[in-house]
Amino acid sequence: MSPTIGKTGAARLNSVGRLMLVPSVGALLTWMVIPLAITIWLSFQDYRLLDADQRHFAGLANYRGLFADPAFAGAILNTLLLILFVLAATIFGGILIALLVEAARIGRSLLRVLIISPFFVMPGVSALLWKNLLMQPISGLLGWLGGLIGLAPFDWFARQPLLSVSIIVAWEWLPFAALVFLTALQSFDAEQKEAAQLDGASGLSMFRYLTLPHLARSITIVIMMETIFLLSIFAEIFVTTGGGPGTATTNVAYLIYTRALLQYDVGAASAAGVVAVVIANVIAFLFARAVGRSLDS
Repeated sequence: MSPTIGKTGAARLNSVGRLMLVPSVGALLTWMVIPLAITIWLSFQDYRLLDADQRHFAGLANYRGLFADPAFAGAILNTLLLILFVLAATIFGGILIALLVEAARIGRSLLRVLIISPFFVMPGVSALLWKNLLMQPISGLLGWLGGLIGLAPFDWFARQPLLSVSIIVAWEWLPFAALVFLTALQSFDAEQKEAAQLDGASGLSMFRYLTLPHLARSITIVIMMETIFLLSIFAEIFVTTGGGPGTATTNVAYLIYTRALLQYDVGAASAAGVVAVVIANVIAFLFARAVGRSLDS
């Protein structure tokens, strides 16, 4: 086969490959673009379900109303606080669990199964479990343990609602972080660790200068993945607090729900949805750049 024919054949193969990708790319774009386009269009409409016949173009009125609403600023703050708490809990807890499992000599496979099991519990089920069996102030496990040491019953969802929801979400995502860190630890160079031990390095120094840098990429990936999903936390809030007391646990996703299905204001809900998409894309872009730099280094 001559070089010319070879290049022609390769070009044809590339063309066939691109043509085979067209249906999947088209379906993916349609699946994403059409809902987003409808949401953007509705965000410029004064569209209330209780008065649907009076729908009309409202310009930027929905966006002005959204940014002037104190509940929106509170929802943004609650979303950020929830994300920060869950990220801190899952990263520190995940690293600790991964180190303990990695050091275990027996039963490591069983520990992995036990660690990952909470990740398969549906968000609504885990919220009910924590609300009725663990955090219930009188009959819950935490209340019973507190009573053993003389502590008064503590109503978690009334006195610390956002912290309570954050604990539930952190419990759900801790297995994911622990599994990622455990996988990274298993690729750690044992000879490097043995050389450090022979040089007299302490356990804390080895963690600071060897283990933690080795986990840097995994930590970045966990932050990026969890942040994208934590922006849309809804079931845990709906089941446990209903966004309250007041708006104490209302995040952006729950605010969109209240605007659309409780206040029947589709225009305002769509505007909040568009803003949420913009925020999610900005955060994803920043973390994607951070991951890229981590991989390059």
